[in-house]
Formats: sequence, C-alpha cells, structure tokens
Amino acid sequence: MRRADRAIPDSEAREILLRGEYGVLSTASADGRPYGVPLSYAFIESAVYFHGALEGRKLDNLAANGRVSFCVVGRTEVLPEKFSTRYESVIVSGTCAEATAGQKHEGLVALLEKYSPGFIEAGLRYIERSGGETRVFRLSIESISGKARR
Repeated sequence: MRRADRAIPDSEAREILLRGEYGVLSTASADGRPYGVPLSYAFIESAVYFHGALEGRKLDNLAANGRVSFCVVGRTEVLPEKFSTRYESVIVSGTCAEATAGQKHEGLVALLEKYSPGFIEAGLRYIERSGGETRVFRLSIESISGKARR
C-alpha cells in the first residue's frame, strides 16, 4: 500500500465488509481481459459469498481463473474545499469457487439475513423453491487490506 499512513487494522477492514452494501468483484477471462462487476454479497468469517445466474461472463471468467479481487467502499464524504475525500475501503484477494451444497445454503441464508431481515420466513421458502435457479460462489479470503482517510 503506497499510503501506509492510511492503513487500517484488519478488524476495521472486516467491519467495513460486514456493513458494506455492495462490492465490486474483479475477474479475468481466459485470455486475460479484466472484468469488474458490482454485486450483493455476504461476509462470513473468512469468506465472501455471492450468487448469480446459471451462466454469464462472470461465471465464464471464474471457470477460467478463480483468482479474484473484491473491493468494498464504505462511508465517503467529498471535501471540495480540500480537493479531497474522506473514505474507507477494503480490498480482499483470494480464490473463488462454486459453493458446496451446505455452503450454498449458508450463503443464501446470509444474503437473506443481510438484505431482507424482515422477511426471513418468506425468504427461506423462496430459497427452497428457487435455490436451483441460482449459483452461489465462495471467495476464500487470502489477503485483506483496508485504508481510510478520516
């Protein structure tokens, strides 16, 4: 990290991951073309879970190369008079693979609890009915780096 004075402890970076609304997953295709896609996610211990359709560019890239980067931007505030911005962000790197059956359920429930906390029962029924229509991926975090200007 170029600005070591802006580094934050892993515990703060993990807190940003917990409360973040969305993140950007960066992948590369088989021929090395980069691709970044915003997505909803859930953070559980040392992994990030996300879901997606049964096919698409994101899935093609993950099949070709499971090494990914995931970025979440937390609170921001533009400081026009200082020509700067207050911010907090975290970047994780790791390996992404399709979740096992148990991980898939855990990931979908975590997404439900994060984004629809007032609709857990209905959400669990929805997962039961349509869980086969989505794929869930687990990003195993190998490194985490957070920084902030406060």
